[in-house]
Amino acid sequence: MGILNQTQNEYYNNSSNFGNYQFTSLDDIINQFMIAYIGEEKIIGKASRTDVQFHAMRALAELSFDTFKSIKSQEIELPPSLTMILPHDYVNYTRVLSVDSSGIKHPLYPTKHTQNPFKIKQGDDKSYDFIVPPTTLISNGDFSNENLAATNWSKSISNNVFGTDKIRVVNEQLVFEQGSNTPIPNSSAKTSRAYAAWQAIDVSDVDILDLSAVGKSAAAATGKGVGTLRVGVSTLTYPNYDPSITNPNKNNNPSLNNTDEIFDLYKTDGTRALMTFNDGLASASTLTLIDVDVSNETEVYILVTSFIESFTDTTLANSKNIVDDVVISCDAISTTLIEGGESTTWSNYKSQAPNENINPEVYSYDTDIYDFNMGERYGLDPQHAQVNGSYYIDELRGKINFSSNLSGKTIVLDYISDSLGTDGEMQVHKFAEEAMYKSIMYAILSTRANTPEYIVRRYKKERFASIRQAKLRLSNIKLEEITQIFRGKSKHIKH
Repeated sequence: MGILNQTQNEYYNNSSNFGNYQFTSLDDIINQFMIAYIGEEKIIGKASRTDVQFHAMRALAELSFDTFKSIKSQEIELPPSLTMILPHDYVNYTRVLSVDSSGIKHPLYPTKHTQNPFKIKQGDDKSYDFIVPPTTLISNGDFSNENLAATNWSKSISNNVFGTDKIRVVNEQLVFEQGSNTPIPNSSAKTSRAYAAWQAIDVSDVDILDLSAVGKSAAAATGKGVGTLRVGVSTLTYPNYDPSITNPNKNNNPSLNNTDEIFDLYKTDGTRALMTFNDGLASASTLTLIDVDVSNETEVYILVTSFIESFTDTTLANSKNIVDDVVISCDAISTTLIEGGESTTWSNYKSQAPNENINPEVYSYDTDIYDFNMGERYGLDPQHAQVNGSYYIDELRGKINFSSNLSGKTIVLDYISDSLGTDGEMQVHKFAEEAMYKSIMYAILSTRANTPEYIVRRYKKERFASIRQAKLRLSNIKLEEITQIFRGKSKHIKH
């Protein structure tokens, strides 16, 4: 009885899983274990599928580390930052390499003589500085990064959801482009939709903060009113307020983005924590909000809303309310150490050309041209006597940091995963099926009460033997390849 469920024609012409016959899915492993190893007159009389699944996933993770073949790799062109983000399912690396224009891989060697430590913020007298920098409270307040989502900003719509309406960064300014309208019930009047953008701010160490912003109110024209732009501080907990709702003219659950009440925090003088740009001059002006009381809050939101009154003519060009340079200032004292920016160790490492890249001939040859260097190669570590470059892994930040001579080069990372990332990855090579079964068996028996100790010891030995056998089978040693290696070492090989 065959187990292939596709013809050769289907496999060679339509399959997206070439070579997949050598693997068995984890789901099949569990099903087969339930049938073959659990039941009446078997070692395990009864076990739930949940228990078997748990131990199967643990066995798969353990075998992935040192038994299964590591087949995962990623390639990037190294950016100017000289960093590569570790893969989301990364456990450990096997090799890091650079690739030349001929597609040949060159091994990179890790350096253990540098790192990227946490740099403590210090004052002018070099004492530890616990004053919270305002720039750490708000991200991308100058809108220099066009990717709002990547800088902690949220917005009420994706672009072009309603007509031509957009919320986006243009020329390092946050622009609300509004070209659609919505009717007011029981009236001939219409307005624009009401939009919002917001960012959470940690104020656990702040009592009073100041806020400033540059705003530009859209000019009025026939068929539309002036633009109203509000910038302030809110908890976003005002009753029935949802910043993602944009229609202010609904009878039920209307948008509140065109109201003042959603800015539900106050200054020390009792006025609302809100700045309003509505002069309709379409020219930039700066407003400042001082002494906002956040002493009873741990997290607040910088909230920006946009609205156009009396918007009846949608054939006109979009009205644009614009905000820029949202700046927070405060006198906050942190209870924990503050990071003082990029570490000097990492800055120095990436800014200097490696010695092996300055003049590789000095380290590769000893000719009369370089007589002044004679004897200076004494004690040279071979791992640093190469021109490929170096790297180290910053486990704290989840990145690989590279030396400067690798900027712009193609980098390949071969790494180990625990094989539990996705359902498609959870598969077992057929050479290791028995090791999986024995691992699950031992795990179940060893965690059960009243299991005879000799049974537990027996399956512990069987698990060890089956894993060892799987390693030998998967090692993929070929006699011809070993022979060729010895030939390369000038060893005499008889045929």
